[in-house]
Amino acid sequence: MGIISEILGQIALFCISAISSMGYLGIGFLMILESMIFPIPSELVMPFAGFLIAEGKMTFFWVVFSSIIGSLIGSLLSYYIGFKGGKKFLVKYGKYFLLNEEHLAKTEKWFSKKGELTIFIGRFIPIVRHFISIPAGFGRMNLKRFILYTAIGAGIWNSFLMYVGFVLGNNWESISHYSDYLSWGVLIILIILGIYFVIKRLNKKSRKYKKHR
Repeated sequence: MGIISEILGQIALFCISAISSMGYLGIGFLMILESMIFPIPSELVMPFAGFLIAEGKMTFFWVVFSSIIGSLIGSLLSYYIGFKGGKKFLVKYGKYFLLNEEHLAKTEKWFSKKGELTIFIGRFIPIVRHFISIPAGFGRMNLKRFILYTAIGAGIWNSFLMYVGFVLGNNWESISHYSDYLSWGVLIILIILGIYFVIKRLNKKSRKYKKHR
């Protein structure tokens, strides 16, 4: 945990510097990065913004507005990456990850039926929210619905973190200590699910091979 805390400390300094020098634009910029694959946790950005509100240096409306716009821009960029590059990636590198066009079809089906819930819930989960927009684009989720549920989910989550920072005041950074454990927990779950998926695929291929012998 010491290394993670040290890294988060450096990221926190970067976030403080960006917001202090660019104001609302800094919040928007950081949330663009947070909504992509960059390791900028909203648990550091928004509580600090809440602290600045408590100090009278920022306002609730513009903090929330700039954070939602930033989250939308970052999410749309990730969506575009998945939308344009998903199939090319699958054809070229899919075999190395045990993926094929059948999985592309399943992803498209999933996001056509449960995309709204997936995107909405994904905004509240550390690590997941950095990547969730890519499979949404990969799965060709309806763009209007993607924008709507991204905005709603990001708005709720960002506002919550901002309010926590507003209440904690000078202790706004303490929220990151709890997010460390949550992030590791989610990461471990994702790794376990990934291993389960790989084993399942290997067993399926093994059964097909034995059947055709």
